[in-house]
Amino acid sequence: MSTRNGNFLLGFLVVVLLLAGGASYVASSQPDGLNRVAADTGIADQEQEHQLGDSPLAGYEFAGVEGILGGALAGIVGVVVTLLLGAGLFMLIRRKPAESTGRSGVHPRQRGGSGSE
Repeated sequence: MSTRNGNFLLGFLVVVLLLAGGASYVASSQPDGLNRVAADTGIADQEQEHQLGDSPLAGYEFAGVEGILGGALAGIVGVVVTLLLGAGLFMLIRRKPAESTGRSGVHPRQRGGSGSE
């Protein structure tokens, strides 16, 4: 990886982590539109505890950490996990180099062939 790409990725990571960690400081504590409609129409009265309600990142908070810091940690962990999963998926589905597939990656006409190979 070139230095330029490395610097870009490092800058990208810093900005994303700052946004993920800092967004909880400015996030509204008021319910969003969907929650408001559910409360107004009575749908919220049928709400049940989710099976994963006690998971480490449930409720947009990091388990065991109270307040804004819990939300910031949950955001950072969520971003890191998402980036790792995305990078892993990209590595699995990316194209292999032409040498490893046995193909030259060049169209027969570009090699000077007749195209009937």
